[in-house]
Amino acid sequence: MFHVRLVLAFVFALNLSSVHAEDWPQFRGPSGQGVSVSTKLPEKWSLTDNLAWKTVLPGAGSSSPIIVGDRVYVTCYSGFNVPGQPAGEMSNLKLHLVCLKKDTGDIVWNREVEPKLPEQPKIRDGHGYASHTPASDGERVYTFFGKSGAMAFDLTGKPLWRTELGSTLNGFGSGASPIVFEDLLIVNASIESNSIYGLDKKTGEEKWRIRNINEAFNTPTLVKLKDGSTELLVGMPKKIAAFDPKTGKELWTCANDITWYIVPSVVAHDGVAWSLGGRSGTIAAAVKLGGRGDVTKSHRLWTSTKGCNVCSPIYHEGHLYWVNDGENAICADAKTGNIVYEERVSRGGQMWASPILANGKLYFLNRTGDTHILAAKPKYEHLGVSSLRDRSTFNASPAVAGDRMYIRSDTTLYCVGTK
Repeated sequence: MFHVRLVLAFVFALNLSSVHAEDWPQFRGPSGQGVSVSTKLPEKWSLTDNLAWKTVLPGAGSSSPIIVGDRVYVTCYSGFNVPGQPAGEMSNLKLHLVCLKKDTGDIVWNREVEPKLPEQPKIRDGHGYASHTPASDGERVYTFFGKSGAMAFDLTGKPLWRTELGSTLNGFGSGASPIVFEDLLIVNASIESNSIYGLDKKTGEEKWRIRNINEAFNTPTLVKLKDGSTELLVGMPKKIAAFDPKTGKELWTCANDITWYIVPSVVAHDGVAWSLGGRSGTIAAAVKLGGRGDVTKSHRLWTSTKGCNVCSPIYHEGHLYWVNDGENAICADAKTGNIVYEERVSRGGQMWASPILANGKLYFLNRTGDTHILAAKPKYEHLGVSSLRDRSTFNASPAVAGDRMYIRSDTTLYCVGTK
């Protein structure tokens, strides 16, 4: 547990923000790696057991909730192509940033945002128009809505600025989430403009731009090295790249031999990063951090044909854990890439949500609302399954704050925990 708290402390120092230890202020939590310090999550829940509250949202979406202080923030969309409803007219499309009370689920405010039209008439697999998780520094909430741009709001929902970052569309939509670094908001707009942007978080002004970021659907990862420097990591087809988050300057690249688009975020620990993605061939790679230039020959540690197309992995005590497209739970030795186990964990419920690690347990949520709980150890041990099945679809990654887990479907936000 010590090393988990150390990782979180590093991230808090990076952001210099007013978020608190129990907050979940961005995609995959304060470390960006799906790790929670919670030790009191329920062992089992359902629609009638250990459900603190549930709130029907004013729209659909696949973005994850974030938690800051006593508030939960989540994005959604309404009026057009909402699952389970008539398609409607594109002119009726509305984007939303919604604020709820953390303890009760009551909606505090719902800020509607006009999209930049035309949007694409349909997005594959129901991803929708609100798939990017918000981020917060404890003073503002930042959103990214793809073609409609990045935006900042104060904690009362007042719009502060809006910056467009490109208008290219993709059949899968886009889903990379914004992250905060010091006085910058970093946004991966690979789909919209083949770029990553560093924006002044107070004004939305562009401070730097990294070009030629292709088919990188993943949220970038910030990693602090032992020498005190910080690297911004992103996985792309054919390479992993690291940049200076202060300037956007490229630090190093490493060939990953992955030829398809990359959705999972990079995870890192103790000077090593792991990137997964693609559908076939080589779909995982490990690289030592801190190099300069092309480090393929000097810093690449291994590649593997075992990986994952959508969910980001978890690192824990020398091992990587993920569930692949075939719903197999996989544990790999982080040093070598060798597979320790591969076991079928679920049937008929694809897993697109990224897992959570808390109190020595791994939480894997599938699209039908079942959360499979595994022991976080290099021996397969299925501890149970909890279900929130309600005829909706669960694409978003869970969030954790204190002794509660927040799970979002395309209709509803659920708070798992005691009342």
